[in-house]
Amino acid sequence: MRDFYVINSRGEREPFSAKKVYRGVRKSGAGKELAKQITKIIQKEAFPGIRTSEIAKRIGNFLFKKSPREAIKFNLKEGILKLGPAGFLFEKYIGEIFSDLGYKVKLNLKVQGISQVSYEIDFLAKKPKTLYLGECKYHHRAGGRVDLGITLMNYARYLDLRKPSMKTIIVTNTKFTTQAIKYSEYQGVSLLGWKYPKERGLEILIEKRDLYPITILPSLEPEFKDIFVKDRKILAKDILKISPQKFSKKHKIPLWKLQKLIKEAKILLGLT
Repeated sequence: MRDFYVINSRGEREPFSAKKVYRGVRKSGAGKELAKQITKIIQKEAFPGIRTSEIAKRIGNFLFKKSPREAIKFNLKEGILKLGPAGFLFEKYIGEIFSDLGYKVKLNLKVQGISQVSYEIDFLAKKPKTLYLGECKYHHRAGGRVDLGITLMNYARYLDLRKPSMKTIIVTNTKFTTQAIKYSEYQGVSLLGWKYPKERGLEILIEKRDLYPITILPSLEPEFKDIFVKDRKILAKDILKISPQKFSKKHKIPLWKLQKLIKEAKILLGLT
């Protein structure tokens, strides 16, 4: 075993961990032997001071040669980051996730509280007997965190807007600090983020229900992102609903590029 430090997404030094590499590859759905093979390659190629983002890039490249589907799934976090740099696309994406879960969703609302103060609400998600007051906290860098201050403000707003059956939830593409989790658990604030709740985090929900963002597809060019979003094609599986010829003509996207994206979506969803 080689002992050296790498630079993580927060710019901090941490010991290189072959176990983390192995677990990361396995979470993409890759088999044990392939995960072991890639881990050995990374162990040989990694060097002191290498960034974990560079390690992830190399893992993705190796995976794509052996198992394209797992390679695309491995880049889920990066795919969500590509929804940025602003947070409004992330809000739309989370709206699609809650819609898939059976909620009626309304985005970007202004709601007046008991104090007569008006608040901007990212989303409301409603089911019989349940109403979520939703706040999205998007970070365009992987090392961001949702801290105690955010949860304090969220709960204060909730108290001013509270109605029967209403709950408040904070959704993020990154992690929560320990203090934010402790406070939220005590006050009954629901949290949904990366690896939280444990075994039920955002990434697990996405993978279980095939709710991958369209930005996870390797061939999606940045200038096409807004075109798909305006056409309400935010999920990767949405691209399978289009007529390639009509969509190509309407939006001036070369047909072969659309067909490549459709092929990648089918690979991701296990339809090939």
